[in-house]
Amino acid sequence: MATIDQEIAKLLHRLPEAQQQRVLDFARELAEVKPDGIPGADLLAFAGRIPPDDLQRMSDAIEEGCETVNLGEW
Repeated sequence: MATIDQEIAKLLHRLPEAQQQRVLDFARELAEVKPDGIPGADLLAFAGRIPPDDLQRMSDAIEEGCETVNLGEW
């Protein structure tokens, strides 16, 4: 029985180059080291800690900023 590496190599050789590139890109993405996140349950302790008026100011600022285009920015 073939190993996983051997099976992948065998199948890879049957693919056109464009699809081989897709497999390579996917494998690189899978192998990329990603930092550990924080479980959502650990963040629940912060729920409700931001005062409602601060939340409203944040929401207003986001909406105001998203409603405009600064043509000279770039």
